[in-house]
Parts: sequence; C-alpha cells; structure tokens
Amino acid sequence: MASHVQAARLGGRGRTVGWVLCGIVIAFLLMDATMKLLALEVVTDASAQLGYPGDAATARLLGVLLLACTLLYAAPQTTVLGAILLTGYLGGAIASHVRVGDPLFTHDLFGVYLGVFLWLGLYLRDTRLRQLVPLRRAA
Repeated sequence: MASHVQAARLGGRGRTVGWVLCGIVIAFLLMDATMKLLALEVVTDASAQLGYPGDAATARLLGVLLLACTLLYAAPQTTVLGAILLTGYLGGAIASHVRVGDPLFTHDLFGVYLGVFLWLGLYLRDTRLRQLVPLRRAA
C-alpha cells in the first residue's frame, strides 16, 4: 500500500524529472564513449596523465566498455544492470583521479555527481526500485 502512495505522490512530474536526468546521463556518456572510440587526442592525453597507456587501443577499449554499459542503462529491460555496471566504471574513474591528485570538486567528485544523476533518475522513474529502496518506511 505504501508503494502506491509513494508512486501517487511522485506523480507524472517525478517520472518526467527521472527521464530527463537519465537522458542527460545517457547523452553525456554517449558523447564520452564516442570520443574514446574515435581516440581523440584529448582522450589519449588525459589517459596518459592518469597513468594509463595514452594510445588509441586503450581509449577504444574504454569506449567499447562505456558504450556497452550505457546501452544497457538506456534499454528499459536492462537499465538496473546498466546502472550497476556504470557505477563500477565511474568508481574506477574516481579512483584514477584521486590517485593522481586531481581537484576534488571538478575531477574527483564528477563521477559521484554523474552517479547520483544516474541513480536518482532511475529511482524517480522506476516504481520497483522505489519499493526495493524506500526513502522512509511506512508507519
């Protein structure tokens, strides 16, 4: 019963915000994956600065992984799996930035910001996720 009340409280506006947040995340990640697949110089240089091989093969491998995870997230049937995999991907990115001492709010936490948008968007649009992880218990 509480889940129905929570779903009714969110209404169409909450679901719309959820879809918008998911769309922003998907658009950003598709852009990032495309840049990696094209092995742009900015990508290979950034990889080298983070201590990874700054070659096209590494950039393309990361691009394929990111594209696969993003497509799983974009497909309604596999969106939770995609979110879990993207969380792992973002965690690796965060760890890489922390390791080289990048600025906290612009580099280290960017993956956290993206992860919050990713999960909040999914939470707002998926009733099953809200039932699994309620923000508060019914009295």
